[in-house]
Amino acid sequence: MRIIVMFDLPVETAKNKRDYVTFRKFLIKSGFLMMQESIYCKLAQNATAADNIVENVRRNKPSDGLVQVLKITEKQFSKIEYIVGESQKQVLDTDERMVIL
Repeated sequence: MRIIVMFDLPVETAKNKRDYVTFRKFLIKSGFLMMQESIYCKLAQNATAADNIVENVRRNKPSDGLVQVLKITEKQFSKIEYIVGESQKQVLDTDERMVIL
């Protein structure tokens, strides 16, 4: 199974920022890998281990903000589609717009 943690935490005050950093460090020390900014994933051996991981996240969540946890199977996880956009470079290599001073 995979455990996916998604969070949206406020970073308006110094305490909010500390809570954000503490929670993020907790996830990394617990073996979570960053999939995207504010989305972390961890592999669990079975449903019991997954429940323990979720409970551990629940115990360490910050007091403010939103933390969501999703448990999915390896088969479901393997169907993730990665859609990557192309980087666009707008280089003007003609003299059509050349300005002579």
